[in-house]
Amino acid sequence: MTARIVETNPTPFNPCEVDPITLDIVENALKNARNEMDATVYRTAMSPGIREQGDSFPLIADRKGRMVVGQFGSFIQGFLNGFEGDIEDGDVIWLSDPYSCEGAVSHNNDWLILLPIFRDGRLVAWASHFGHQTDVGGKVPGSLPTDGGSIFQEGIRIPPVKLYKKGEFQEEILNLVLHQVRMPEWCRSDLNALLAACRAAERRVHEMCARFGDDVFVAANEELLARNYRAMEQLIQTTVSEEKLSFTDYICDDGRGFGPYKIHCTMWREGNRVILDFDGTDPQSESSINFYMNENMFKMFFGIYMIMVFDPQILFNDGFYPLVDVRIPDGSLLKPKFPAALSCRTHALGRIFDILGGLLGQRQPQFLNAAGFSSSPHLMFSGYNPDGSWFQLFQIGFGGIPGRPFGDGPDGHSLWPGFTNVPNEFLERYYPMRIERYETEIDSGGAGKHRGGNGIIMTYRFLSEGTISIHDDRWFIHPWGVNGGTPGKRARKILERADGTRTVIGNKIDELKVHDGDQLHYITWGGGGWGDPLERDADLLALEYKRGLVSREGAKRYGVVLDDAGKVDEAATNALRADMRANREDIPVFDFGPPIEELRKNALEETGLAAPRPPHQQSL
Repeated sequence: MTARIVETNPTPFNPCEVDPITLDIVENALKNARNEMDATVYRTAMSPGIREQGDSFPLIADRKGRMVVGQFGSFIQGFLNGFEGDIEDGDVIWLSDPYSCEGAVSHNNDWLILLPIFRDGRLVAWASHFGHQTDVGGKVPGSLPTDGGSIFQEGIRIPPVKLYKKGEFQEEILNLVLHQVRMPEWCRSDLNALLAACRAAERRVHEMCARFGDDVFVAANEELLARNYRAMEQLIQTTVSEEKLSFTDYICDDGRGFGPYKIHCTMWREGNRVILDFDGTDPQSESSINFYMNENMFKMFFGIYMIMVFDPQILFNDGFYPLVDVRIPDGSLLKPKFPAALSCRTHALGRIFDILGGLLGQRQPQFLNAAGFSSSPHLMFSGYNPDGSWFQLFQIGFGGIPGRPFGDGPDGHSLWPGFTNVPNEFLERYYPMRIERYETEIDSGGAGKHRGGNGIIMTYRFLSEGTISIHDDRWFIHPWGVNGGTPGKRARKILERADGTRTVIGNKIDELKVHDGDQLHYITWGGGGWGDPLERDADLLALEYKRGLVSREGAKRYGVVLDDAGKVDEAATNALRADMRANREDIPVFDFGPPIEELRKNALEETGLAAPRPPHQQSL
């Protein structure tokens, strides 16, 4: 079962050499076109998740569907493998069902547009863009039910359909879908924004083809992919061993009281190819924390991590894919069987980057990052305004980025580098809420020569009745430190009622009722620390104390004593550091914090929440 590309012009493209200057111009023109796609979406979308935070991802691919510029890797091959039908000039494909495209999009909220670019009857490229919709129907506002037992509870599933068929708009299909969602105008606007971005890329591709010729443009794409292949081949040879290395990390819980869930990966090299095998990962969950991970998407994650750590000058694209073999067991947390729920896959998606860091740095600990790419915290708030109109918020929160070989982890930053926060002024203008606090959570970053980034504490005061849903992780398992760095603090959420009653609530909850005057204290995890904390600059800690990033007590984790004025007491610091060095054990490469059974024993006392029960295997 595969799609058929209908080309009315059978003339093959003429292979040709592309001189370095032309290749450089095409490369940068494609980069600019990708940036124009982003700008188009940000200026025309309506939902804050896309317009304010940037939760959308463009790409431009070659005629075979391989990403040349973009971020997430190509979504196109998974679609082509599963689509039965013809792809013709003027078609625009729309889909959201992960099971119809091999996980190229990973939950129903991600709407994907695919636009084949034809010239004179021949396919020359693809433009594509997907973005997270605030609501696509289903059992809860936001369409991300933690307790969802199947994908049928998570909103409308759009199989690959032609939004435009040979240039003709299929309005009935759009109307049918919009009838199923709670925010139809936002969805319509966001969809138009994604389409407009692809049209912008289409124009730029036509301009490049007109300037250099179709043959040169196609050949330039081939060379950009081949260049990436050659660069990554050398990088894999020098950084990945034939010896098998394994790493394990965990998702804290499933929102139903079970956890933690293990994600295990083993890596080794065979010749010029790297193998990444997830055998040993836990079976799929009965809740929605499953992540249907597309193999090509993980290859891109692997490539991005390799390039950012070892050689940031490489342009990443899909060219290196033949060098990476990804093996994911069927029925596992990372490849669940239909119709498993998928809506809350963000925790596993984030945890994949922690696992990559743990794998790739074992042979060269100086390149290790600590943990902190741990989740993508979500808050949903919805209800009715006094005038009877419906309001609905989807917001992505930020945590602590891990300490790194070359510096501290940023405080309160996004897992995805292109994401930005929703301005507090926007929230207060368009939603019945007031932001009482928005600051870093002091001492939450793990101690180290390079400190882990602090998490954030954001206090929402609700000014109207409504319901909230929360999706976060790292409340049970610590974000680990490396090379002597200590783990970051864990996440927690506290609901303070208008009468002053305070209750610790779960990090994965659906539709909790809130009232006028209630406050939610939304606190995220800190990143793990990197390197020996006793080597951190004491004067820097004094400065961070003044900035509210480290407390006086927290500075003692680094062996630094600050006086009442916040200045370094050098004599006391030297004595404390000498004592700490004399009494500690050997510095570990990884500091995971207490073992899981100890975490279970102390969970209620330390977190205010009961420990999750060990997960049981779902019947498949």
